[in-house]
Amino acid sequence: MTQQPLRGVTSLRFNQDQSSPDSSHPPGCFCCAMETGVRIYNVEPLMEKGHLDHEQVGSMGLVEMLHRSNLLALVGGGSSPKFSEISAVLIWDDAREGKDSKDKLVLEFTFTKPVLAVRMRHDKIVIVLRNRIYVYSFPNSPRKLFEFDTRDNPKGLCDLCPSLEKQLLVFPGHKCGSLQLVDLASTKPGTSSAPFTINAHQSDVACVSLNQPGTVVASASQKGTLIRLFDTQSKEKLVELRRGTDPATLYCINFSHDSSFLCASSDKGTVHIFALKDTRLNRRSALARVGKVGPMIGQYVDSQWSLASFTVPAESACICAFGRNTSKNVNSVIAICVDGTFHKYVFTPDGNCNREAFDVYLDICDDDDF
Repeated sequence: MTQQPLRGVTSLRFNQDQSSPDSSHPPGCFCCAMETGVRIYNVEPLMEKGHLDHEQVGSMGLVEMLHRSNLLALVGGGSSPKFSEISAVLIWDDAREGKDSKDKLVLEFTFTKPVLAVRMRHDKIVIVLRNRIYVYSFPNSPRKLFEFDTRDNPKGLCDLCPSLEKQLLVFPGHKCGSLQLVDLASTKPGTSSAPFTINAHQSDVACVSLNQPGTVVASASQKGTLIRLFDTQSKEKLVELRRGTDPATLYCINFSHDSSFLCASSDKGTVHIFALKDTRLNRRSALARVGKVGPMIGQYVDSQWSLASFTVPAESACICAFGRNTSKNVNSVIAICVDGTFHKYVFTPDGNCNREAFDVYLDICDDDDF
């Protein structure tokens, strides 16, 4: 997610672990690309794990972290990029010895057009341009495996399943409002397999996300009122969730670790939480109890509304993900905003939602380099 810099933040991204469900899993991290370099934070507990300062890398446009490893994908941006323009992806290996920052730059992927997004998994890197997506083997001896032409994709929309069992890639299809799914494990490099397409919306897709195992994809259109979930195997629509009635720009959609819940943030400044495992927990319109209504109103009445929600500064874009479960019936959601604020809310199945933590992550410093 990128936005005009607030406090020098150009983009924010969770790593593939996002937030861990409990203490038996490694805690998630998030990366902060800034005018002043890069910062990496632990989510729970919130702390800075390291940074690359302006002298090392210049201003940054995008940063992607490979789980909790020493590898970062960097894309220059902002007012003073050091190494290259926005049309290259640099791989930074912090474990590599060397006094000069260039010693730690181990790979470079260069293109003729700006890079809009980067996604990584343990064996592949995906690089998104406005009308094309490239997939390379990674990190050892990278070679191009796939190249996909896409519909005009100015936001660089794309998601990559991190699961060892499933190598699923999703991005906007050629048809307006459609999603294209590619199983990178079964598609042979250099061939163009028949596209596996889901007709998800009537207007252009604005946000897309896969759950951890890659069995469900969630998407929203530019209108931003509905979030639709589809089975990635059968292409069947599983559920339709209503964010609201007014149009909105969705910044982020994320699943909980076990896919029991989904959270979404938008430019309305509200983070919505929906139940997926037990959809009876979601709120319904009061009109749903009235009985038969017209077809247009019927679609509205049948919608499922969020079981809980909380607000963050509306003028500040944010990403959201699920935090660690504090007990069996208490879950949490983390929101990270480009204005430098960190929000943690806990919620219960009955829809009760309360703030548990607030901090300014940009004011948290660590003296060590990354």
